[in-house]
Amino acid sequence: MDFESKKIWRYGDDVDTDVIIPARYLAIADWNELAEHAMEDIDTTFAPNVKAGEIMVAGKNFGCGSSREHAPGVIKAKGVPVIIAHSFARIFFRNAINIGLPVVEIGEQVDRIDAGDAIGVDLSKGIVYNLTKNEQYQGTELPQFIQDIAAAGGLVNFAKNRK
Repeated sequence: MDFESKKIWRYGDDVDTDVIIPARYLAIADWNELAEHAMEDIDTTFAPNVKAGEIMVAGKNFGCGSSREHAPGVIKAKGVPVIIAHSFARIFFRNAINIGLPVVEIGEQVDRIDAGDAIGVDLSKGIVYNLTKNEQYQGTELPQFIQDIAAAGGLVNFAKNRK
């Protein structure tokens, strides 16, 4: 497994980028300072309590709304190593991959994951393991080049390493 977390952060459908990082904070240049405001309009407990390595799980259309790299950036800056969702807004999906934050779509199977479940993820196979319920969910496998971009820490690092 690439990632394993005993605690997950669970969110519903249509969580938009304005909720992930409110526009009023976009002038903050420091990623760590900006990340202190992640999710605060929907979950005031996230930013002060999330621990590095804890996984985020969401419903349909996660990251919809305006295109801003800040949205996946603040989630990554808080130490979340991967996001699992029913589905992602396409622009959020690409922005997440471009900054090196892996995302896994598992469709309706996401409804089997509860807030207290321990989760594992195998990115190369696109499999999410529910360690609490002893279940596995086949997600959409990411093409190898997308996995390579995520493994490199993002598109910029990937491009630098290809020279």
